Amino acid sequence: MKIMGQICILILLVLGICSIEAADPMADFCNKDTNISKSSQISANIDALLAELVSKTDSTGYFATSYGKGQAQVYGLAQCRGDVVGSKDCSSCIQDAAKEIRQRCPDQAAATIWYDFCFLRYSNKSFIGEVDTSYGIIFYNVQNVTDPEKFVKELGALVDNIKAQAVVPKNLGFGKGETKLSPLTTLYAFGQCTRDLAKLDCSQCLAIAVGNYETIGGNRRGCRVLYGSCYVRYELYPIFYPVGSNSSMNVVADETKMTLVNP
Repeated sequence: MKIMGQICILILLVLGICSIEAADPMADFCNKDTNISKSSQISANIDALLAELVSKTDSTGYFATSYGKGQAQVYGLAQCRGDVVGSKDCSSCIQDAAKEIRQRCPDQAAATIWYDFCFLRYSNKSFIGEVDTSYGIIFYNVQNVTDPEKFVKELGALVDNIKAQAVVPKNLGFGKGETKLSPLTTLYAFGQCTRDLAKLDCSQCLAIAVGNYETIGGNRRGCRVLYGSCYVRYELYPIFYPVGSNSSMNVVADETKMTLVNP
């Protein structure tokens, strides 16, 4: 009992539950088909899994593992955005994600949470190395661009370049770029795959994610598409890390809407 108590205290400290408040995530998904009791062995294994993800993701910005045995085994993956790896924001983001996902999905054996700087996921079913586009979330700007024909052409070329970057092994699933639309307007975009995916699987996931740009009209001023295996975004203001202190001057305060893909 003493050993179990020490383990529980360690888990609480690693997750930061006793210290700081977690930042708000972009989105989360609690799989209601995997409801479990808070006192179950699976729930205890999830806590231990999250503690390991928090402690081991910081060094490389990525870690995937499993915890437990038999029917109670759980699988997890944590990853920081490619341009955030190595920064203190990577570590703090994973800590926030581990804390917040348990608060938002306390009774589910499978859950996913997306932050701007990181991503975390766990499940009682093995998913490592598999493309997951079964559930997606789209955030898009309600305002359209002023020159849609040119915009769509430039965005398409930029996205192709980003996808090509992301599948290069040394880039660790991340690609980014920018292009001038006019002397005063720059388009910024990036794409990210989870590092467990093979090259072709990463390319497939990004292609599916980018395909959703057409779902919301194809000429919005900004859009994010979140999946369990990849994430893409474009905006008409700086979005790469670290964002300069004056970047907010470029942000247009338009309304953003959300829609679900294959809920």
